[in-house]
Amino acid sequence: MIPFNRPSFQGNELSYLEKAIENGSISGNGDFTKKAERMLSDLHGGATALLTTNCTHALEMAARLMDLQVGDEVIVPSYTFVSTASAFMWNGARPVFADSRPDTLNIDPDHVERLITPRTKAICIVHYAGVGADPRRFVELAQRHNITLIEDNAHGLGGQFEGGTLGTFGAMSTLSFHETKNITCGEGGALVLNDPRLIGRAEILREKGTDRSRFLRGQVDKYTWTDVGSSWVMSDLLAAVLVGQLERFSEIQNNRIALWDRYEQELADWAESLGVIRPQIPDTAKHTGHMYYLRFNSNQRRDAFIEHMRSRGVTSVFHYQALHRSLIAQRLGEQPACSIADETARTLVRLPMFNNLPESDQATVITAALAFS
Repeated sequence: MIPFNRPSFQGNELSYLEKAIENGSISGNGDFTKKAERMLSDLHGGATALLTTNCTHALEMAARLMDLQVGDEVIVPSYTFVSTASAFMWNGARPVFADSRPDTLNIDPDHVERLITPRTKAICIVHYAGVGADPRRFVELAQRHNITLIEDNAHGLGGQFEGGTLGTFGAMSTLSFHETKNITCGEGGALVLNDPRLIGRAEILREKGTDRSRFLRGQVDKYTWTDVGSSWVMSDLLAAVLVGQLERFSEIQNNRIALWDRYEQELADWAESLGVIRPQIPDTAKHTGHMYYLRFNSNQRRDAFIEHMRSRGVTSVFHYQALHRSLIAQRLGEQPACSIADETARTLVRLPMFNNLPESDQATVITAALAFS
């Protein structure tokens, strides 16, 4: 079977991992952690980047930095991974689910604006498939209503919108280095802080609520417990792998864009003949080649396609389930209608996409898809 995803380590990842072990400092805040954070900072225009154990924890840090209270609301997409909502609920807020745009499948700014109330404290947007979610529109909304904008940028490292880098529009943004992402260390994440006023407390929250980061920099002679935090520091072992990946960032991104473009070129006529919707990229957006998906006109057709591909040795998979339909959401009470999220959850399928997908395997995927009618 051609897998949907396969992590690839073709640079210095293993040698750096050995070096981290030889250094004898394998917990967080080591040399590789510092180097990876500098590299991520460079990718975000100099913003402070703090490595975390995963993207979920980065979102939980963002929520904790907001000092959310019971009764506060945070607007999130319905069509997203559960962490985008659960991180804020874990910190006392009620997630409010917004629908997707029918073109890019990103969170719909018009729907978001209708959902804003005096209880709204933040909007968390997701740049789905690495395509910018019209972040400038959300910056304007957040400023006008005096609420915080957060970017869940798990898919969008290196993407752009109207010349701006994804992850630099909100007060904070989060990254994922899960094995399914363009850049991976197995499990990992980062919190990017565009508002410098948040840096000091973020460091404390990440270090179990202590000022250990200041101690390691020699700014205090001992560290103490100063806030209620958690253990969100990435191991330097994983940071070493991450540095090896980030060194190849441009190569990886260019390769994925080439894979994405081949799918787009060779499947376009077939998709149009069957009424299958392909990804739509605005002229103002530079995407990341994170995924290539197809949207069928029914759940039955989507599932038949998945089975068809499986019978030909190709793994293709569906994606998110609409969160406003979840058991947790129903316990929160009546939810806004999110018809595009519902439809997308039933009809979207993703094709194999990974950094070292061989040309021959991609040809097999394309041939199998073209045989579906």
